[in-house]
Amino acid sequence: MSNDLVIKDLQANIGDKEILKGVNLTVRGGTIHAVMGPNGSGKSTLAHIIAGHPGYEITGGEIWYRDQNILELEADERSKLGLFLAFQYPVAVPGVSVANFLRAAINAHRAEEGVDPKKTAIPVAEFRKQLREGMKNLEMDDGFARRYLNEGFSGGEKKRLEILQMTLLKPTMAVMDETDSGLDIDALRIVAEGVNRLSGPEMGALVITHYQRLLNYIKPQFVSVMMDGRVVREGGPELALELEEKGYDWLRAELTGAA
Repeated sequence: MSNDLVIKDLQANIGDKEILKGVNLTVRGGTIHAVMGPNGSGKSTLAHIIAGHPGYEITGGEIWYRDQNILELEADERSKLGLFLAFQYPVAVPGVSVANFLRAAINAHRAEEGVDPKKTAIPVAEFRKQLREGMKNLEMDDGFARRYLNEGFSGGEKKRLEILQMTLLKPTMAVMDETDSGLDIDALRIVAEGVNRLSGPEMGALVITHYQRLLNYIKPQFVSVMMDGRVVREGGPELALELEEKGYDWLRAELTGAA
């Protein structure tokens, strides 16, 4: 099966408003691919649609991953296929502890992977070992696991939890929706180090961001630029540097002139 994420002419609306107007994008398995663009260009909409958010109307196109058009799958089925979305604004779930949430997610994936039904649940000792190791790498204290999911968390704590989920679930393709949003420089460094530990042959990443700042820590091999619901330019890391230097207006003017 191919671990490439292939998006073909994707079109989508929210209500009567057209957001995506024919997105074509290929994220190769095992690579880091950054998607940049100004506010309102459709980047977060793209991330949510990949993950299976039900609030969007798909009016055309396909998204292929591991030999399946995932638009035909529910959100949990996409997760079990190896896709993961790190939210820009993770939601709080009062009453559900971080540890219980993570163990339930791991067990759901183990069941999908064909683990012996009698041994589906991850042993408690094994889970605790993985959890503690993951939290240590992300500079979290042990009490973090007992807190309710995202309730009262700072922006940095929410983003570290997203990376902790990635660490334990081991997706093959992670979609990171503006993970740098709301992070100070120390939290940004810790989150980026977590992504860098996980990315490589076993996990590709689609990193969505406005700014070069995040890409100083997470080094992409490929960069695509979205504007007005489409991918309008593609290149290597040098494209992100050019956008950092010049902003987006020059590209918008160039595209308008070409039109």
